[in-house]
Amino acid sequence: MRRTARSIDEAKASPVVKNSRPRIFGYAAPALLLGLFLSSAFAQQNDKKSFTFRGKVEQVNGTTKRLTVHSEPVEGWMGEMTMGFAVDNDAVFNRVKAGDQITAKVYEGDFTLHDVQVGPPRNVGAAPRAATQGGLRLEDLEQMALASNPTVAQVQANMRVAAGLARQAGLYPNPTVGYYGDEIRGGFSRGGKQGGFVSQTIVTGGKLRAARRVAELQANEVVTSGQVQRQRILNNVRVLFYRVLAAQRLVEVRQNLAKLAADAAQTSRQLGNVGQSDRPDILQAEVEQQQTNVSLRVAQQNLQASWRMLAAVAGKPALPLARLEGDLDAIPDLTYEEWIATTLRDSPEVKLAQQAIDRGEASLTQARKAVIPDLQVTGILVNDYTPLMETSPSRATGVMGGAQIGVQLPIFNRNQGNIAAAKGEIESAKQELERVKLQLQRDLASMFRDYDAARVTVQQYKTEMLPRAEEAYRLYQANYQKMAAAYPQVLISQRTLFQLEADYIQALESAWESSLLIRGFGLPDGLAQPTSPSMMNGVGSSASHATAVQ
Repeated sequence: MRRTARSIDEAKASPVVKNSRPRIFGYAAPALLLGLFLSSAFAQQNDKKSFTFRGKVEQVNGTTKRLTVHSEPVEGWMGEMTMGFAVDNDAVFNRVKAGDQITAKVYEGDFTLHDVQVGPPRNVGAAPRAATQGGLRLEDLEQMALASNPTVAQVQANMRVAAGLARQAGLYPNPTVGYYGDEIRGGFSRGGKQGGFVSQTIVTGGKLRAARRVAELQANEVVTSGQVQRQRILNNVRVLFYRVLAAQRLVEVRQNLAKLAADAAQTSRQLGNVGQSDRPDILQAEVEQQQTNVSLRVAQQNLQASWRMLAAVAGKPALPLARLEGDLDAIPDLTYEEWIATTLRDSPEVKLAQQAIDRGEASLTQARKAVIPDLQVTGILVNDYTPLMETSPSRATGVMGGAQIGVQLPIFNRNQGNIAAAKGEIESAKQELERVKLQLQRDLASMFRDYDAARVTVQQYKTEMLPRAEEAYRLYQANYQKMAAAYPQVLISQRTLFQLEADYIQALESAWESSLLIRGFGLPDGLAQPTSPSMMNGVGSSASHATAVQ
């Protein structure tokens, strides 16, 4: 504004000011000059990278104008995800329905579907898989969690935030229009100049493109953090599924033990009535019965608590307790060498750390471009009421135009502080990538220690201890039927068998938990808060490096 508030008299002395009598070409020159600068500035097109999008429509919401789509992985941008998308044409809502397979075009950092096409469903000839009768499957609970867990909606909102920030980062600055006045009705002649001006900043050096690139890379990080959250949800659901599955079997074993202890106490009392059992034997049997009853109640409470945890992660805390269907004995066969390579290659945490490096390098580019001066262009058009004293005293000077073009000279502030900060943060991000890899290797070693120990225990119980305990029980039972063994020996062997089965189930649960965490890259807690754009205050922060040189 200070530049535009010069008097026209001063502008006359400047070679860039065109003084014009009522000749249209004279005062049209500033507007033409400004128009040329604006057209050249807005002509800077920054094409975004496009991708082919495929997915299945889960929900059509005509009110919010969004499609909820379970998308296939988009190579080079985002992984498999269920989220809401905007569309470029509202007519899509009239021809798309839930269950449709669609294809579309998407652009990096933008979660709007373009050119949506409805295609035939995948595997048209395949028969749908029948649900297991009598209980919930793991797949049922996974779908339930991905549809109802609130962090899924948070991830979708975070993606929309990141896409909005990416769009905003590339927008051109608005022009300024205003009133201009100088020597208003002043002096001997009571003349003066009044009119208006238009001012525009012409952004140079590709600064807008650099800013948008930083924002798009941040949007990619939000997409990857969504993949992290999805993996957390699935890991949590799977671990709790097998925990409930193990708890179900443990309750059954504890019920059998409680029934056995009750039979033993009843037998001891009957033998005491005929003088075949002493009082201490009866008391001991009754104590064992009470112990097994307590163990049964604890097992039932553990089942109820595990189910409530599973229901909470699935986003359905009021879900009533139901029986689960699954194979608890089929432990996955994993090797450390295979999974250390898979983890370091495919872990979303590694991908996220690498993306932070990429964003840091883009921020360094942005910081270096910030020093390039922008053009400040102003066009002025006024009516000069000063009389033409020499030629026609009763006649005013008339319409006049002027133009100003200026740049800031990067003499003192060359953005050197932000450039140095960006370099330091890139180095920090590179070290963070190494730290994440080392942490994954450390955690994987710990998880494989637990997995190997649990699997050895399961194998020992399955192939050695349980078969021997079953054989001992059958032999004692056969001898008792032949009157060659006492009944208490049969009870003891049966109790030992049931207790070994309980220990076997607990070992199975431990093996499953370790194996699922290994295959899920060690990401637990499906209700942890997803990473949002506002939480990304590390490398390449736009607040730190996007400041133009003042």
